[in-house]
Amino acid sequence: MSRFGEATAVRRLEEGRYQAELDEEFGFEEALNGGYLMATLLRAAVDASPHAHPVATSANFLRVARPGPAEILVEPRKAGRTAATARVSLLQGDQPVVDATVTTGTLDADVEPAWTGERPHMPALEDCVNFDSGKPRRGFAEQVETRYDAATMGWLDGQPSGRPEGRAYFRLRDRYEPDAFALALAVDALPPVVLNTGSYGWSPTVELTWHMRAIPAPGWLTLLGTGRLVHAGWFDEDVEVWDSSGRLVAQSRQLARVARGSDKPRLG
Repeated sequence: MSRFGEATAVRRLEEGRYQAELDEEFGFEEALNGGYLMATLLRAAVDASPHAHPVATSANFLRVARPGPAEILVEPRKAGRTAATARVSLLQGDQPVVDATVTTGTLDADVEPAWTGERPHMPALEDCVNFDSGKPRRGFAEQVETRYDAATMGWLDGQPSGRPEGRAYFRLRDRYEPDAFALALAVDALPPVVLNTGSYGWSPTVELTWHMRAIPAPGWLTLLGTGRLVHAGWFDEDVEVWDSSGRLVAQSRQLARVARGSDKPRLG
């Protein structure tokens, strides 16, 4: 099993109750990545569902998650022929850390879209920036490979564009091919778009909703992030995820707090 597969694995203890071991290598100094937490939580949700894919997830992040043991509770709300809905909670020390509503369905990889918009412009992979210095790194940055559109990375040199935005190619370093759980990670994998407005530091996610729109093809994912409003200590972030075949496979929107705790930009 891949590192990502191991890190998001869950063990069924009884109906509706699962155990997980949260991996410190999918976090930053402050906390574990929210997309990683969703991926782990969704393993349990899909296992408990009659359907194969988490097509809609709305997650509230209540507390900072720490590496180590966690429990996941799945409470079915409704199960139908095309969709099932459950409340899914990730707990540590008997306290809820993430509380989510998950709707599962079964997507057909062979079905072509009736209509789709065009992917926004993105430089070719070979023209994007790789900030990997080659030195050993720990945490989230060591688990993923990311190639950034240089036009959205001015904040790293103290020259933010002034627009909440971020664009990058993304894949797991262990070559785990994209699936529903990798998409859950991907929608929360970009540096916060608010960095490009000059706000540096940790930007904790409060709520994130994402939709799985199609089964992704193997290869690199393209992440396109934008924001609409930064106001009174809050900002929103929308992310589209496109696969290597040019298909839109996931969409997300999150509400987060404006970055705090640092006046120096950093990556990872």
